[in-house]
Formats: sequence, structure tokens, C-alpha cells
Amino acid sequence: MNNILLVIYIISLIGLGTFGFLGYITLWYYWLHRTNAPAKPQLPADNDLPTVTVQLPVFNERYVIKRLIDAAINLDYPADKLHIQVVDDSTDSTSVLAASLVAQYRQDGYLIEHIHRKNRDGYKAGALGAAVAEAKGEFVAIFDADFKPSADFLKNTIPYFIADDNLGMVQTRWGHLNQDNSFLTAAQAMAMDKHFVIEQTVRHRADFYPKFNGTAGIWRTACVNDAGGWQDSTVCEDLCLSTRAILRGWDFTFLPDVVTPGELPTSVSAYKNQQARWAKGSLQCLLKYGWQILTDKTHSLIGRIYALVTMSGYLAHPFLIVIILSQIPFMLMGTVLSPKFFLFSLLGLGQPVLFIISQQLIYKDWRYRLRHFPTLMLVSLGLGPIITRSIFEILTKQTHRFIRTPKGEQDALNLGQINKVGEDGYQLPFDWIVLVECALSLYGLIGVMMALATRNYAPIFLMGYCMTGYGLMAWLNIREHLPLNFKPASQSRSATKS
Repeated sequence: MNNILLVIYIISLIGLGTFGFLGYITLWYYWLHRTNAPAKPQLPADNDLPTVTVQLPVFNERYVIKRLIDAAINLDYPADKLHIQVVDDSTDSTSVLAASLVAQYRQDGYLIEHIHRKNRDGYKAGALGAAVAEAKGEFVAIFDADFKPSADFLKNTIPYFIADDNLGMVQTRWGHLNQDNSFLTAAQAMAMDKHFVIEQTVRHRADFYPKFNGTAGIWRTACVNDAGGWQDSTVCEDLCLSTRAILRGWDFTFLPDVVTPGELPTSVSAYKNQQARWAKGSLQCLLKYGWQILTDKTHSLIGRIYALVTMSGYLAHPFLIVIILSQIPFMLMGTVLSPKFFLFSLLGLGQPVLFIISQQLIYKDWRYRLRHFPTLMLVSLGLGPIITRSIFEILTKQTHRFIRTPKGEQDALNLGQINKVGEDGYQLPFDWIVLVECALSLYGLIGVMMALATRNYAPIFLMGYCMTGYGLMAWLNIREHLPLNFKPASQSRSATKS
């Protein structure tokens, strides 16, 4: 039994160390390519600009629909070459609001239309697929409901397409409309900054299978069609299309200096749901395209390996859970692990280092912002149970429903439109995965007590981390669903000052 557990532990440790080491590899390639930003092409005269379709996919977004449509209307681009599609699958009053706004802007002479589907076949992929068939533009910009593009977005991106006929997609960096809302949104912002500032820079400049992030980007319509269009075979339609386009030989560009702000999930339920969906989609794409990527001779071997490892990155969560669960059995059996295993702990620092460096690269007050780093580490750990369940559902081929991430409820709460998040029907249902989080937190507490009792201090940090991270996630989730009239911790502004 001891030998079997040790083998499982070592396999998990190697797996987790691999993802940690990936952080160092990413940092190395960032250093190599940090100055290789593409030169910005000259902006042509308005008469020479191509027609662009702006797609706004929405589903039940009554609180943000006006902000979204207004932002699209205010894009600085010739009116006769700007085509806006409100791609609406809503089943609530969002559709009425959207139709009213579209009708008003049409009377003012804008080329805007409201596409309202009566079903959600294919979810977002299905909606975009239906809309792109009616798109008038040579290029298609996509903004999710929680994003607010700046007026100069198109003039900052379109010139790159004009200068390169093989350029299929331009992705901009996500900014954050509400990162100071709470400790939860601040932690999310730090995670997003790491992904965009460092990881996306490496993916694009080193040609390591760059990807579209689902919003705040613009596609060449011919590229979308050539790659097979939007498909609903995964719940990450953006990564799916990106992979097919890269395999077809199209080029991508990432513009870290063009920032498109978006809204971060303000509830832990929404954030967990979002991360679970991304985990599912990433693994689905790995299973769907893994062999094609591995045998793609047009990319370097390191590029192919990098793509495969990053697609499987969410496996770090079940690996970590296995390592945590191994601690108490090891203590009971008196197993003493070799000090050499400490090297894997050093490898594991590869990813946290990227979080810190990304803050330094973006913000002058980066040291002050790092006060949210401990929260980020706890929240990242706390995602383990729901992501592990998502991975299990993929491997057992269960059906996968696309669940929206509620947006705009914090503003509605502040304006007095609602008294408690969720009373408008937008709150996600209570997820019983919380029981697993509670159990793991209790397991960590028992582990700490055992370590102290036996004076085996080596597991204390890991078990304390387990107790706190899973406990925090469970508490926040339970608190959001208590039948009381209060603002959840993840939405308390005072929490950001602590």
C-alpha cells in the first residue's frame, strides 16, 4: 500500500512540477521576445479603410447591454464602414432593451441590427456562427457583454491586417473595469495580467500556437471561414477556432499596449463556473487537436510541446489534490520523503513568479498591488475541486452545458435596482461541490494537528494552505447563498482596503 501511494504521489509531483517548470520556460521566452513587438503600420485614410462588422454576443445581460451597444456605436470609424450586430440569445427583458436601442440608433443612421435567436443551439458558438453568415465586414470584431472597447479600438487594430494579408486575428489585452471592487476581483485581475502580459506575449511572438481569448479581438472573416467557422463541439469555441486557424497556416498578433477593459466576475460562484468552463474547453481542445498539434511540422517541437502542456494546464489541480490527500497517510505510515522532493517545490514556484513579474511590467505601484497575491494563491487552490470535477466529466464524456457568467449585478446593487445579488434570477444555483471544499478544509486542519502532535513539521505549510484555501472558497460560496439581505464578501468595497 505504501509503495502504491508513493508511486501515485511521485507521478502527481512530476505532473505538478512540469506545470511549474513551464513558468520558467515561459519567462525565458518572454525575455527573448520582450522587445519583438510588431511595428504599428500606418493608418490609411478613412476612404481606404475596410468594412468591419462588430459582433456583440449577449445572453440575459439587462444590466450591461446599453453600455455595450453605446461603446460599439462610439467606435471611431467611418459610419458607412461600420456594421454592428447585436447577437442576442436572451430570454428575459434584455431583448426588449436591445431591440429598443438598436431601433433608436438605426433611426439615427447607424448600420446596426438585432439578431435574436429563438433557441440557444450551439450557445455562443452557434450565435456567432449564425451572425457571421450575415456579416457585411471583411473583418469581424467581437466584444462580450462585459467589455467596453475604447473608441480607437478599430484604428489600433485594422492597420495590422492591411499590412499583412496572412494575418487572421488580432487579440488585445484585457483590462479590468472593476478590479478594485473586492479582494476576489483584485486576485482575478492579477491572474489575468499574468496570462495576457506574459503568456500571450510568448504564445504570439514565439509562435507557440497563439489563441483568441473569446472577446476584445478581431478576425479576418476569410480566416474564420477557412478554418471551418464557429463550432460548438467544445465549450471553448475561441480556443477551438484559434487552433484550427493556426493549423491552417494563419498568423495571429497580440497587442499588449491596446487595452480593452472588461468586467471581472464579482461572485465566487460565477468565477468558479467560468474557470470550470475554461478547464473543460481546454481539455476538450487537447483531446480534439492534440495529435494534429503533435504532428504539425510547420511549428517547432518546443512550440508543439508548449501548446500541448498549456492546454493540459488545468490538470495541475487534481495533481495538487492527490499530493494533499497523500500527506495524512504518509504521516500514519511513518513515511519520510526524501529531501530531494524539495526540488519539485522549487519548480512549483515557476507560475507564482509570473504573477509577480506581470504586475511589475504593468503597474508603477506593483509592490502595493502584491498585497492581493496571497489571496490569489488561496483562491487558485480553492478552484481545485470544481476543476477536477470538470476534468472528470470530460474524461467520462458527460454532456456539457454552456453556463453564462452573470454580469453587471454589482452596479445594479449599488444603484438600488436590486437588494441582493441573485434576487433577479441571475445568480447561479448552489453547487454542492462546496461539501468537497469543506471536507478538504477539514482534512487540512486534521493534517496540521497531526503534524504538530507528531512533531513532523514538513507537511504543516501544505496542510495549512489546504485548510485555508478550500475553507475560504467554501465560506464565500455559502455566504453568497445565505437567505439574508447583505452584500457578499466578494462585493464589499471595504474588503479591498484591508
